[in-house]
Amino acid sequence: MKAEPLKSKRLVLEPLSLKHLSEKYVSWLNDSETNRYLETKGGYTIEKLKYFLIENENKNILFWAIKKKQDNEHIGNIKIDPVDWDLLSGEYGILMGDKNSWGKGFAKEASLLVVDYCFNQLGLKKITLGVIHENTAALGLYKNLGFAVEERIKNKGTYNGKLCDSIRMVLKNEQ
Repeated sequence: MKAEPLKSKRLVLEPLSLKHLSEKYVSWLNDSETNRYLETKGGYTIEKLKYFLIENENKNILFWAIKKKQDNEHIGNIKIDPVDWDLLSGEYGILMGDKNSWGKGFAKEASLLVVDYCFNQLGLKKITLGVIHENTAALGLYKNLGFAVEERIKNKGTYNGKLCDSIRMVLKNEQ
Protein backbone atom coordinates (compact mmCIF):
# COMPACT_ATOMS: atom_id res chain seq x y z
CA MET A 1 0.00 0.00 0.00
CA LYS A 2 1.41 3.37 -1.04
CA ALA A 3 0.44 6.73 0.42
CA GLU A 4 -2.22 8.66 -1.47
CA PRO A 5 -2.38 12.47 -1.55
CA LEU A 6 -4.54 13.89 1.25
CA LYS A 7 -5.84 17.45 1.76
CA SER A 8 -7.14 19.47 4.68
CA LYS A 9 -7.98 23.14 5.14
CA ARG A 10 -4.34 24.31 5.30
CA LEU A 11 -2.30 21.28 4.26
CA VAL A 12 -1.54 18.90 1.44
CA LEU A 13 0.01 15.56 2.30
CA GLU A 14 1.76 14.02 -0.67
CA PRO A 15 3.74 10.79 -0.90
CA LEU A 16 7.30 11.48 0.25
CA SER A 17 9.68 11.17 -2.69
CA LEU A 18 12.95 12.30 -4.17
CA LYS A 19 11.28 15.56 -5.18
CA HIS A 20 11.38 16.57 -1.49
CA LEU A 21 15.19 16.40 -1.40
CA SER A 22 16.52 19.77 -0.24
CA GLU A 23 19.19 21.39 1.90
CA LYS A 24 16.36 22.65 4.12
CA TYR A 25 15.24 19.06 4.77
CA VAL A 26 18.85 18.05 5.57
CA SER A 27 19.07 20.98 7.99
CA TRP A 28 16.01 19.72 9.93
CA LEU A 29 17.59 16.31 10.38
CA ASN A 30 20.86 17.83 11.60
CA ASP A 31 19.33 20.45 13.89
CA SER A 32 19.84 19.40 17.52
CA GLU A 33 16.55 20.93 18.68
CA THR A 34 14.53 19.32 15.88
CA ASN A 35 16.13 15.87 16.17
CA ARG A 36 16.55 15.69 19.95
CA TYR A 37 13.93 12.93 20.27
CA LEU A 38 14.72 11.14 17.01
CA GLU A 39 16.81 8.00 16.91
CA THR A 40 18.76 9.18 13.84
CA LYS A 41 20.42 12.06 15.74
CA GLY A 42 21.64 13.93 12.66
CA GLY A 43 24.72 13.27 10.59
CA TYR A 44 22.80 13.72 7.34
CA THR A 45 24.20 14.95 4.05
CA ILE A 46 22.29 15.65 0.84
CA GLU A 47 23.58 12.29 -0.49
CA LYS A 48 22.49 10.36 2.61
CA LEU A 49 19.03 11.95 2.45
CA LYS A 50 18.82 11.21 -1.28
CA TYR A 51 19.54 7.53 -0.59
CA PHE A 52 16.91 7.48 2.21
CA LEU A 53 14.27 9.04 -0.06
CA ILE A 54 14.98 6.66 -2.94
CA GLU A 55 14.90 3.68 -0.59
CA ASN A 56 11.57 4.76 0.95
CA GLU A 57 10.02 5.71 -2.38
CA ASN A 58 10.49 2.10 -3.48
CA LYS A 59 8.93 0.63 -0.34
CA ASN A 60 5.26 -0.15 0.04
CA ILE A 61 4.69 2.23 2.98
CA LEU A 62 2.48 5.12 4.02
CA PHE A 63 4.87 8.08 4.16
CA TRP A 64 3.84 11.65 3.39
CA ALA A 65 5.47 15.05 3.07
CA ILE A 66 3.48 17.69 4.95
CA LYS A 67 3.13 20.82 2.81
CA LYS A 68 1.31 24.09 3.43
CA LYS A 69 -1.35 24.77 0.79
CA GLN A 70 -0.67 28.50 0.97
CA ASP A 71 2.87 28.36 -0.44
CA ASN A 72 3.53 24.65 -1.11
CA GLU A 73 6.30 24.72 1.53
CA HIS A 74 7.48 21.33 2.83
CA ILE A 75 7.31 21.63 6.64
CA GLY A 76 7.54 18.04 7.86
CA ASN A 77 6.74 14.37 7.33
CA ILE A 78 4.24 11.90 8.70
CA LYS A 79 4.05 8.15 8.32
CA ILE A 80 2.32 4.94 9.28
CA ASP A 81 5.02 2.30 9.06
CA PRO A 82 5.02 -0.56 9.50
CA VAL A 83 1.43 -1.63 8.85
CA ASP A 84 0.44 -5.08 10.11
CA TRP A 85 -2.42 -6.08 7.80
CA ASP A 86 -3.16 -9.23 9.83
CA LEU A 87 -3.78 -7.19 12.98
CA LEU A 88 -5.02 -4.10 11.05
CA SER A 89 -2.55 -2.01 13.01
CA GLY A 90 -0.01 0.67 12.08
CA GLU A 91 2.85 2.53 13.75
CA TYR A 92 2.64 6.35 13.61
CA GLY A 93 5.52 8.78 13.34
CA ILE A 94 5.75 12.50 12.65
CA LEU A 95 8.53 15.05 12.15
CA MET A 96 7.73 18.75 12.11
CA GLY A 97 11.00 19.99 10.71
CA ASP A 98 10.22 23.62 9.98
CA LYS A 99 10.51 25.47 13.30
CA ASN A 100 8.48 28.41 11.97
CA SER A 101 5.56 25.99 11.70
CA TRP A 102 5.78 24.74 15.29
CA GLY A 103 2.88 25.56 17.60
CA LYS A 104 0.46 26.42 14.78
CA GLY A 105 -1.60 23.24 14.78
CA PHE A 106 -0.11 21.77 11.60
CA ALA A 107 0.96 18.54 13.34
CA LYS A 108 -2.55 18.01 14.68
CA GLU A 109 -4.14 18.81 11.32
CA ALA A 110 -1.84 16.39 9.47
CA SER A 111 -2.34 13.71 12.13
CA LEU A 112 -6.13 13.95 11.97
CA LEU A 113 -5.98 13.53 8.18
CA VAL A 114 -3.79 10.44 8.43
CA VAL A 115 -5.79 8.87 11.28
CA ASP A 116 -9.05 9.42 9.38
CA TYR A 117 -7.53 7.91 6.23
CA CYS A 118 -6.17 4.88 8.11
CA PHE A 119 -9.40 4.18 9.98
CA ASN A 120 -12.01 5.09 7.37
CA GLN A 121 -10.28 4.28 4.08
CA LEU A 122 -7.86 1.49 4.97
CA GLY A 123 -9.89 -0.12 7.76
CA LEU A 124 -7.14 -0.16 10.37
CA LYS A 125 -8.35 -0.95 13.88
CA LYS A 126 -5.53 0.69 15.83
CA ILE A 127 -2.57 3.02 15.49
CA THR A 128 0.34 2.81 17.90
CA LEU A 129 3.34 5.02 18.62
CA GLY A 130 6.31 5.42 20.89
CA VAL A 131 7.35 8.71 22.46
CA ILE A 132 10.05 9.74 24.91
CA HIS A 133 8.44 10.85 28.18
CA GLU A 134 10.27 14.20 28.14
CA ASN A 135 8.79 15.14 24.75
CA THR A 136 5.89 16.97 26.38
CA ALA A 137 4.79 18.76 23.20
CA ALA A 138 4.36 15.44 21.39
CA LEU A 139 2.66 13.83 24.41
CA GLY A 140 0.19 16.72 24.51
CA LEU A 141 -0.57 16.33 20.80
CA TYR A 142 -1.07 12.57 21.07
CA LYS A 143 -3.36 12.85 24.09
CA ASN A 144 -5.32 15.58 22.28
CA LEU A 145 -5.72 13.22 19.31
CA GLY A 146 -7.15 10.55 21.63
CA PHE A 147 -4.12 8.29 22.05
CA ALA A 148 -4.00 6.48 25.40
CA VAL A 149 -0.92 5.32 27.29
CA GLU A 150 -0.51 1.57 26.93
CA GLU A 151 2.91 1.02 28.52
CA ARG A 152 5.88 2.87 29.98
CA ILE A 153 9.29 1.35 29.28
CA LYS A 154 11.90 2.46 31.81
CA ASN A 155 15.33 3.69 30.66
CA LYS A 156 14.64 3.02 26.97
CA GLY A 157 17.34 5.29 25.58
CA THR A 158 19.58 8.30 26.08
CA TYR A 159 18.23 11.64 24.90
CA ASN A 160 19.78 15.01 25.62
CA GLY A 161 22.50 13.21 27.57
CA LYS A 162 20.24 11.42 30.02
CA LEU A 163 18.44 8.12 30.28
CA CYS A 164 14.75 8.45 29.39
CA ASP A 165 11.61 6.35 29.50
CA SER A 166 9.60 5.52 26.41
CA ILE A 167 5.84 5.65 26.44
CA ARG A 168 3.84 3.37 24.14
CA MET A 169 0.47 4.80 23.14
CA VAL A 170 -2.49 3.48 21.18
CA LEU A 171 -5.49 4.94 19.37
CA LYS A 172 -8.25 2.45 18.62
CA ASN A 173 -10.88 2.64 15.92
CA GLU A 174 -14.02 1.84 17.86
CA GLN A 175 -16.27 1.64 14.78
